[in-house]
Amino acid sequence: MALVVHLKSATDLRGRGDRIAKVAFRGLSFYTRVLENCENEAPFDETFRWPIASSIDVNEMLEIQVFNYSKVFSNRLIGTFQMVLQKVVEEGHLKVTDTLIDDNNAAIQTSVSIEIQYQAIDGTVGAWNDEEFQESPSRTRSEGDPYETDALLPSSRRQSPSKASAAERALRSKGKDKTNKAGKGVFSAMKLGKVRHPKDDHRKQDEPAVLEAEDLDRKAMRLGGGLDPDTISLASVTAVTTNVSNKRSKPDIKMEPSAGRPMDYQVSITVIEARQLVGLNMDPVVCVEVGDEKKYTSMKESTNCPYYNEYFVFDFHVPPDVMFDKIIKLSVIHSKNLLRSGTLVGSFKMDVGTVYSQPEHQFHHKWAILSDPEDITAGLKGYLKVDVAVVGKGDNIKTPHKANETDEDDIEGNLLLPDGVPPERQWARFYIKIYRAEGLPRMNTSIMANVKKALIGENKDLVDPYVQVVFAGQKGKTSVQKSSYEPFWNEQIVFTEMFPPLCKRIKVQIRDSDKVNDVAIGTHFIDLRKISNEGDKGFLPTFGPAWVNMYGSTRNYTLMDEHQDLNEGLGEGVSFRARLLLGLAVEILDTSNPELTSSTEVQVELATPVSDNCTGKMEEFFLFGSLLEATMIDRKNGDKPINFEVTIGNYGNEIDGMSKPVIRKKKEGGGDGNEEESELLQNESEEEGGDEGEFISVSVTPPMKPLVTDRNYFHLPYFDKKPCIYMKSWWQDQRRRLYNSNIMDKIADKLEEGLNDVHEMIKTEKPHPERRLRGVLEELSSSCLRFVTLANKEQGHSSRTRLDRERLKSCMRELETMGQQAKTMRSQVKKTTIRDKLKQSQNFLQKLRFLADEPQHSIPEVFIWMMSNNKRIAYARIPSKDILYSIVDEETGKDCGKVKTVFLKLPGKRGFGPAGWTVQAKMEIYLWLGLNKQRKDYLGGLPCGFEEKKLPRGQGIPNFPPICLLYTKKQVFQLRVHMYQARSLFAADSSGLSDPFARVFFITQSQCTEVLNETLCPTWDQLLVFDNVELYGEAHEMRDDPPIIVIEIYDQDTVGKADFMGRTFAKPVVKMSDEEYCPPRFPPQLEYYQIYRGNSTAGDLLAAFELLQLPYDDEEIRRALRAATDPSCIPQTKIGPAGKSDLPPIDGPTDLDRGPILPVPLGIRPVLSKYRVEILFWGLRDLKRVNLAQVDRPRVDIECAGRGVQSSLIQNYKKNPNFSTLVKWFEVDLPENELLHPPLNIRVVDCRAFGRYTLVGSHAVNSLRKFIYRPPDKKAHHWSTAAKLMNAYVALANGGPCSSPAGEIVVNMEPEVPIKKMETMVKLEANSDAVVKVDVSEEEKEKKKKKKKGGIEEMEEEEPDESMLDWWSKYFASIETMKELLWQQEAAAVEAEEKEEMELSDGLKVQGKTKEKNKVAKEDKKKKQQQQLPDAPEKKNKQKIDELKVFPKELETEFDNFEDWLHTFNLFRGKIGDDDDNSADEDRIVGRFKGSMCVYKVPLPEDVTKEAGYDPNFGMFQGIPSNDPINVLVRVYVVRATDLHPADINGKADPYVVIKLGKTDIKDKENYISKQLNPVFGKSFDIEATFPMESMLTVAIYDWDLVGSDDLIGETKIDLENRYYSKHRATCGIAQTYAIHGYNIWRDPQKPNQILSKLCKEGKVDGPHYGPGGRVKVCNRVFMGPTDVEDENGQKKQTDEHLALTVLHHWEEIPRVGCKLVPEHVETRPLLNPDKPGIEQGRLEMWVDMFPMDMPAPGPAIDISPRKPKKYELRVIVWNTDEVVLEDDDYFTGEKSSDIFVRGWLKGQQEDKQDTDVHYHSLTGEGNFNWRFIFPFDYLAAEEKIVISKKESMFSWDETEYKIPARLTLQVWDADHFSADDFLGGIELDLNRFPRGAKTAKQCSMELATGEIEVPMVSIFKQKRVKGWWPFLARDENDEMEMTGKVEAELHLLTAEEAEKSPAGLARNEPDPLEKPNRPDTSFIWFLNPLKSIRYFIWHTYRWLLLKILLLVLFLLMVGLFLYSMPGYMVKKLLGA
Repeated sequence: MALVVHLKSATDLRGRGDRIAKVAFRGLSFYTRVLENCENEAPFDETFRWPIASSIDVNEMLEIQVFNYSKVFSNRLIGTFQMVLQKVVEEGHLKVTDTLIDDNNAAIQTSVSIEIQYQAIDGTVGAWNDEEFQESPSRTRSEGDPYETDALLPSSRRQSPSKASAAERALRSKGKDKTNKAGKGVFSAMKLGKVRHPKDDHRKQDEPAVLEAEDLDRKAMRLGGGLDPDTISLASVTAVTTNVSNKRSKPDIKMEPSAGRPMDYQVSITVIEARQLVGLNMDPVVCVEVGDEKKYTSMKESTNCPYYNEYFVFDFHVPPDVMFDKIIKLSVIHSKNLLRSGTLVGSFKMDVGTVYSQPEHQFHHKWAILSDPEDITAGLKGYLKVDVAVVGKGDNIKTPHKANETDEDDIEGNLLLPDGVPPERQWARFYIKIYRAEGLPRMNTSIMANVKKALIGENKDLVDPYVQVVFAGQKGKTSVQKSSYEPFWNEQIVFTEMFPPLCKRIKVQIRDSDKVNDVAIGTHFIDLRKISNEGDKGFLPTFGPAWVNMYGSTRNYTLMDEHQDLNEGLGEGVSFRARLLLGLAVEILDTSNPELTSSTEVQVELATPVSDNCTGKMEEFFLFGSLLEATMIDRKNGDKPINFEVTIGNYGNEIDGMSKPVIRKKKEGGGDGNEEESELLQNESEEEGGDEGEFISVSVTPPMKPLVTDRNYFHLPYFDKKPCIYMKSWWQDQRRRLYNSNIMDKIADKLEEGLNDVHEMIKTEKPHPERRLRGVLEELSSSCLRFVTLANKEQGHSSRTRLDRERLKSCMRELETMGQQAKTMRSQVKKTTIRDKLKQSQNFLQKLRFLADEPQHSIPEVFIWMMSNNKRIAYARIPSKDILYSIVDEETGKDCGKVKTVFLKLPGKRGFGPAGWTVQAKMEIYLWLGLNKQRKDYLGGLPCGFEEKKLPRGQGIPNFPPICLLYTKKQVFQLRVHMYQARSLFAADSSGLSDPFARVFFITQSQCTEVLNETLCPTWDQLLVFDNVELYGEAHEMRDDPPIIVIEIYDQDTVGKADFMGRTFAKPVVKMSDEEYCPPRFPPQLEYYQIYRGNSTAGDLLAAFELLQLPYDDEEIRRALRAATDPSCIPQTKIGPAGKSDLPPIDGPTDLDRGPILPVPLGIRPVLSKYRVEILFWGLRDLKRVNLAQVDRPRVDIECAGRGVQSSLIQNYKKNPNFSTLVKWFEVDLPENELLHPPLNIRVVDCRAFGRYTLVGSHAVNSLRKFIYRPPDKKAHHWSTAAKLMNAYVALANGGPCSSPAGEIVVNMEPEVPIKKMETMVKLEANSDAVVKVDVSEEEKEKKKKKKKGGIEEMEEEEPDESMLDWWSKYFASIETMKELLWQQEAAAVEAEEKEEMELSDGLKVQGKTKEKNKVAKEDKKKKQQQQLPDAPEKKNKQKIDELKVFPKELETEFDNFEDWLHTFNLFRGKIGDDDDNSADEDRIVGRFKGSMCVYKVPLPEDVTKEAGYDPNFGMFQGIPSNDPINVLVRVYVVRATDLHPADINGKADPYVVIKLGKTDIKDKENYISKQLNPVFGKSFDIEATFPMESMLTVAIYDWDLVGSDDLIGETKIDLENRYYSKHRATCGIAQTYAIHGYNIWRDPQKPNQILSKLCKEGKVDGPHYGPGGRVKVCNRVFMGPTDVEDENGQKKQTDEHLALTVLHHWEEIPRVGCKLVPEHVETRPLLNPDKPGIEQGRLEMWVDMFPMDMPAPGPAIDISPRKPKKYELRVIVWNTDEVVLEDDDYFTGEKSSDIFVRGWLKGQQEDKQDTDVHYHSLTGEGNFNWRFIFPFDYLAAEEKIVISKKESMFSWDETEYKIPARLTLQVWDADHFSADDFLGGIELDLNRFPRGAKTAKQCSMELATGEIEVPMVSIFKQKRVKGWWPFLARDENDEMEMTGKVEAELHLLTAEEAEKSPAGLARNEPDPLEKPNRPDTSFIWFLNPLKSIRYFIWHTYRWLLLKILLLVLFLLMVGLFLYSMPGYMVKKLLGA
């Protein structure tokens, strides 16, 4: 379906000028070429074609605009023509001539004439009718240029314009790549030879319109910047390997499968502590499980918040896929011991991949939420604080600096969850529905089966499949279906897991059940990230029902399958195994629902079967392939006939595929007969008449015997006969999925190519990479919007699954957003921001690749196997989407209908390592896959000029596929390969060098360059000529589509075969016989090609390639053909003189020494100039033995481009390894272009007796750039320093980064006249004085401090007492500062990121949820930062402690390895290992050469030679020190180590320090620190050393063992020599302030002014001149500062030291000689262990001072021994309790009461817990105790930790020191006589900051402890005495916190001395006894005094009841007595007795 518009001409134009027209339809515009100097008519005469996906609506518009073209300004619109396409839709063909309208919608005279043709969709896609436009003028005009008309004719299926490469666009506009869009030009700066102009005559007339970018800039400047250079964008600059035309696709250069190869990983987990564990008084243990390995922490007794701080390390050596699927499980277990396994409290699961994908591959100090998998209705079970890190080889982990963990832990803000996962995760059910499978292979090849078959004739399917699903560490299985190739299960496996899960992949595996062992048939991984979307418009994971295809080992049924791993999902499958129909759904559970089963066991249930057509309608697909070339066949396979098999699914498979004719169509190949045919047979009749004839699939090419190419490779003689394969297959029609992912893939490919261009431009320093990036972004945004329009058109068909719909929506959203962002970003791309924007564009690329990967498969992938003698040798795997056809161009696969170069590789493990790097075969193959009914055009992309040869039965039938193609057209070429040089090649010999030669392959020919011995950077400078290269096809296709050239580099060995060193591809520049050999395309330029070895890069090749056509006469053509077909007669085909005359001549060999080798011709080889290379030879270090002999008399040979120089001989390496002559030089011709400079080789040889030499090692300096001396440009230099200083001053003025504490540097600026001052600053002419003033006036500081406080009342801490301060105070203060800096940087980064996002989203209508989420995350981060630094400024003001600089990394990284003038070159020897990683480099280092070099063009600039004191012997190396041996005192300070790798079984280590320097070896073994992974050493060691012999200092940490030898934990090496001689002065760090006593005493023997004078003298700088008023002048700079210093007695003395120190701190500002001097510091160095290369084993904080022995001796070393913990005593008096919950029921009265007692202990000392006596029978919850607890403890104030030393167990050898936070626990208990006591509640107070107690019991509330209200916090270490009421808390049944009582307590802290002076007794004892509590009497035990007690009980409670009963009893008594005595009385009365 297409709309074709032929724009003929525009007439009646006014005036004269250049014209251009733009034709637009559906938002896609084409520009015509520019017509120059037209008067009234512009004959455009161009045809444009829009491929369209959906029918044209009658209301759609076509728009044509005509412009006056301007090269610099934007084009001026002449007029517009718009047309509704109604008529076109109705008629299909229309010619129109009409007038234009201008901007104001007024008609103008100018008219335009066009012809339009519309081909509507009619269910078929026929070839376009080529004759339609034949009569049009376009044909006649371009007779002589068939190439061009082909570009316009629809028949050649042009790529759609938006996708066409820039070169094509250049073509289409006849070499004009200038399309103007409203003032934004699009310029092409193509590499020469990429713009393929049609023919020369066209080019000449249009020449001026192609503008070079520079040219344009000049014009823009001249015209006053009419064109803003910041808006220009650039079209493609593509490199050679990209395809210029559309018949070939790009080959993939990386060969080796990296997946499946085992690697080293280390998982380190620190369990710090747990909080809020649910349960009463438990003894928790933490179990850490990674994969199948378990480790346990120690048990902590009776606590709900145990503190562990234990470190565990797990080492693995497995493939990455296996590693990242391993589950990390943390579980807390209650009361586990030897006999009981304990009960699980809660657990947390996450896979290793989630950790690895975190920044820095780690979670640091995060809280894991524990939940109980057995009871999902319960809430959370507590929190566990951990560090988790996963390190692969070569990753280094930056541990955030741990000083002291003072910040109160905000649990909710630091959960162990990746960004974007909500903290409240819910439980969810994952239903994985397994419906059925098909196409399974025979699995059980047992003899029994065959016997059965023979005896009974029973023919069973030989496989018993079941499906196993693994997710989040749990497994589920379906039932086993006995003997079935097409099993039906219809079962669902249900997993219950938290949602979102922290496990990324679900593994679904079909397995074969077997009595002996089950084996996997195939494995599929479902990636949850791809089937769900977490945005607010996202969706839960959902999948299918859809088929997934499984791939694995080959189906050649042998008993032992060597590729079984492939079936387990490791590595790339090499054959189709089966397909499985499955679905997945997720349901979030409502845990409050009572019916819910609360277990998380995996369940298997029945699932409702799905209908057959739910996965799509069955369609018949047609696959066609043609093999155009099979070369480079490995010689091992060269003797047997070879054929190729192509399969798709089981179709085409020789063994159990469809090899016999299929009349009935089958759903799936395979010769099995139990398939339903009904649905398929119905479409038989309607679709296929007898027109095609039913054909048999041909999936195997005929076998052929290979011919020899050269010693290593063979080729098949596919010359003019190209074999074809074709087959039909039936699949559910789900092409839509593949189409969408194709569109995205193409956008991504385009983007990737563009970004590579930009990288290349930056790397090769081409001008204006930012313009190219703009072009890339422009293209990206238009392609994204194009995707949205294409996808919008898609109507839903029945077979779309929910995932299809949701994915489509989210892809459209994402791409729309991306398009908008790219647009916004385009406008922000500037020279300065290009790096940033490039990074962001890389993110776009990753996102696109992620979106393009379709999780629901449809058509299986295509496999091509090379078979030799029916054995499968090598394969290639081609995704079916890449070759899938669609009517819409964008949806077509990238290799569909194109010739693709495919390299076959070995299957499975055989392909690992070097074996997999040799090419098994190189094929040029053409593939086409599509619906059978669309297959009219399937041969369209083949190179033209062939006849089809069909099988006999297909002869007359038009669309019958050919069995082979016969090429009648043949072109003959000459290929010239200009091999100039290669660099940084692979070291293949044991000497560490190689003997490289290159082998060049083109079609069936190969040639070699000469072998150059012993080099890694060969300069071959050789021209290889391939004569008589025959290519089949049309000439014009060759011009754009030459086949690729393969270049392989080998190492020549004297014995055995050459070793493979790497490979690269190139495309030649082609010249046809009718073109001239002239610029711009010829001669071609040398370019760099990246060489690959496996997946790793292995150097670069500098070469150029040209392919020149030879014209032939007929006779010669015939003869040549005869020679090609009939090998018996091979006459030497001479090429006619007419043929060669056209080619540029080849000069004969110029260099007679080299024999008949042709050099690279002059126009191509680089232009050379004379350079001088000066070498500084300093010395050699650490040379290892060579062949067991020690190196004794080494010499260094330097070579560059064939010239070189030798150093002087070192006479005795042991005595003095330095050279006697320091500087030598040689002259050499080097290319003008610095990028082409050859490498410089350094080789060290050992001179042995009798004139023998042995190579010790070598080093290649690949880039001389950093050693090139460029004379300073006087003016520029001056201004740049001025600008730098300017910046520095502005920064200072704004209180910039320099506002360090004491002694702030303030530029002396009066506030009144800032402007004037600034002016003086800028004029830093040679005579001006810049003033910097250091002002330290105390009063002002105080004022400032008060102002800052702003009236906030706060306890102002008194100035620390000098005598209290020590080095550690300084250290901890500095760490605080460092942390603050890091926080600020982080905060700044967050802000910048936000700003960026704001910018990006400004133009956005659509905003994804992700952005919101990021924002929230960032806000949180910000809040957190603000919380964590609430009082940063105050802190600084509180204590004025002098600080030092703590470097979180090695000093070397901060100061550029101290290579300011002395460089270290590692010398290598030995082969490079065959692993991918180059970590083995360490083992290859055999020593180091120290020296330097300087390269400059020959006449040395005069200003250097004329300088005072210029010594010609030293050339450019003036003023370097002598290299004679020198004695130095080295003082090593080791502060502490952190995160050491555990070395003992118990997960701990006993570390001690070992220091080695030369012969000195200090072992500090007796001072080992027991069971510590974060030991504080605090030691200094003095060593006397002699440089250069002893210059490598090794500081190692060993683990002490009682038995056996001690193990190395890790070591670090420091090159002291480079530090000693460095200009940064790394001998002794410069302190911040100068003091002559106290903790900050100046430790360098030289005072600051001596140092300064020395520096000035060495740098020939004027100064220092000290002036009055505290000024010092150095080199036109004036510095100010204080001038007096205090001595011990507080007396002030005058001194200039402060002034000198100020200058030293600002030494980098001094022009010419200035550089940053090393400050007083502590550096943090990683510890490495040679056994575990590349993985950090911990870090060491240390520093080194060096003092030359010939200078005055330094003072004693600073004391940095660890602070001893201070002894304290904490007295806790428990006075009363109140409102304690009542637990017991009384025996007699059933009344609630409690027998209360209080228990207390300090954390970590549970065994020393203390209890009060029992207050029996409290009825109100009130208890009176007056009881004193006494807790002595040792406390480290700096770290705020209690220090405990105790033996870990009875078997421990010695005590272990623990550091534990200072926390006091008080608990209230109910005492029981016969059963265990009941825990009622507790509170834990952090002694450093706990809430101040309430004054009365009434005011005491629960919130006091939970932190829900703001309460003042106190520290017992500051308050000393605190009294108040605190609440007791416990959890109720619902896990809610409740208050269970209150306690009145008094805390009193005394130091040990104070405690001795005023002792106090425990409980209520002497001394200082407490009075007895006044308790009510009931508390006496009732059986001792029952009456009293009963009286109390009964009377107390039932008083009134008793009284009432008493009265009643009296009353009844009365009545009774009355009744009793009444009768008698009555009788008496009556009888009157």
